[in-house]
Amino acid sequence: MKLNTFSVDPSSRKTKKRVGRGISAGQGKTCGRGVKGQKARSGGYHKVGFEGGQMPLQRRLPKVGFYSEKSKAYAEVRLSEINKLTEEIIDIDVLISNGIVPTATVTAKVILSGELNVKKTLRGIKVTAGAQAKIEELGGVVE
Repeated sequence: MKLNTFSVDPSSRKTKKRVGRGISAGQGKTCGRGVKGQKARSGGYHKVGFEGGQMPLQRRLPKVGFYSEKSKAYAEVRLSEINKLTEEIIDIDVLISNGIVPTATVTAKVILSGELNVKKTLRGIKVTAGAQAKIEELGGVVE
């Protein structure tokens, strides 16, 4: 077996339709395009979604935006907001009761923004690396 002996199977390739070769060929005169109309003309076709001048479906339907439901369950808390709290131990319930995060909040994350002067203990709250360093610097604990 040599590379120069390989050939493509003739039945695997469909022969091209030869149009405009006379009446007896079956595709003469109009070349299978029918008679008159937009599709019979050269260059006569339309863009995708065109409905002959009627308002297209994608423009008839109302626009629907996207609002992630996850955003309701997640909240960010600044260190300066934690500094204002009187409680020593802070968890989600404390943040909700003091109005720092919305009532539907499931997860909260403390970010390094603002000053923290008081020792605090955080329970069940995510913390960024910078905020954790600041809390532990004052003797606080992140659980």
